[in-house]
Parts: sequence; C-alpha cells; structure tokens
Amino acid sequence: MDPFVSVRVKKLILWDIDGTLIISGRAGIFALTKAFKNTYGREPDFSKLDVSGRTDQWIARQVLEQQGVPATAENIHAYLENYLKSLPGELETRPGRVLPGIVELLEKFKHHPAIAQGLLTGNLQRGAQIKLEHYQVWHYFAFGAFGDDSPLRNELGPHAVRRANAKHAAEFAPENIFVIGDTPHDIECGKAIGAKTIAVATGSFSATELQRHQPTAVFANFSDPSAFMKLIEETEATTVS
Repeated sequence: MDPFVSVRVKKLILWDIDGTLIISGRAGIFALTKAFKNTYGREPDFSKLDVSGRTDQWIARQVLEQQGVPATAENIHAYLENYLKSLPGELETRPGRVLPGIVELLEKFKHHPAIAQGLLTGNLQRGAQIKLEHYQVWHYFAFGAFGDDSPLRNELGPHAVRRANAKHAAEFAPENIFVIGDTPHDIECGKAIGAKTIAVATGSFSATELQRHQPTAVFANFSDPSAFMKLIEETEATTVS
C-alpha cells in the first residue's frame, strides 16, 4: 500500500446469531437431537452439554463422544448434514423471532457510510443461512466467519476480518472492530483478535454474568437501538494510511 494514500477507515461490526440476532425456540438443539435419533435411534442428553457460544463442529463432536460414537471426521460430517436437513422443519414449528431493535440496527449499519457488518458465529454457514433466511435477515450479511472454519470459537475471528478486508478493500484495525454476542465465549472470541466486545443479555446469560468477563460494554437488550449506535459512532476510529 502506498504510504501517502489515505484510506478511509470503516468500523467493522461482527454479529453472533443465536441469542443475539434471533431466538429460535432452541430449533437448533431440537434439530441436532432429531438428526442423532434418526441416525442412531436414541436421543443425546443436551442438559449435560455446555453448548452456548460453541461451534456446530464442537457440539457435534461432544454429542458423539457422549453417546459412545467415534467422533471421526466422517461421523461428524454425516451428523451435521442430517442436522441441516432437520433444521428448516424445526424452525417452522418452534416459537422464534428476531430480537428487539435488531432490524433497525441492521438497517442503520447497512446504509452507514463508515460501518461494515458481517457474521461471527459458530453456526455452519448453511445453518446460519437457513436460520437467518427463515427470519428474513440473511440479506444483511455479505461475509462472515462460521463453524465450518474451525471447531474452536476463538479461531473464527481472523477469518471474519480477512473476509471483511477483502470485501471492503480495507484494513480493519482491531480497535475498530466490534464483536457482538450473548455468551462469554463471544466475549473471549472478540478479545482473541483484540476487538471491542459488546455483550447483550438476550440469551441464556444475565448482564451480571456477562459483566464478569469484562466486555467493553453490556446491554440488557437492543430495544433502544440509539444507545447502541451512540456507542459505536462515538468510539474513535483509528486511521490507516
């Protein structure tokens, strides 16, 4: 890059999905349960698994191991393929919705000249698309990092940033990146790339529980989108040149 050519820096917003953008009535868990039962004739016990903020690959491995099935790459792939087949039907029958304030925020970021937004989620890319198309918000996202990229949540951030850089022909500095999620794993994932972390208590963790992990900010919800927008817009951006 020519050091004398100034590049307008954009801020990058990276969204988690479940518990942050939407709640699906645990459609994903029901789909994983159904997929395993259809394959192996029994149901896994999700009450004994910590799946919040994990990747689909990680969850699949834990389920297989819990049930005494070899967690080979082939078995994980087959299980997740069956999960993706079950997911649309579960979304249709479970009570879910886009969370308050989300559509307004997505619209504002979509049209904001200095902000880009993408996904940073443990969902497989196809699973993310199935969920967000069901709730009619998939079109807001042109890039992201997904559970396909790695079974480890903390390894997803660099993939999202690399794709954002390529999509927008920009270099997003860590201090200009905001990772938004509803679990401690989302907070840690953001910290792993030096990003600012915005926690929201619309999932299974309270604001107090999330605050213990020291995110940049915690919101009870995004029902007042202006408060969230103010935080993003008032955070000073670093200029890359």
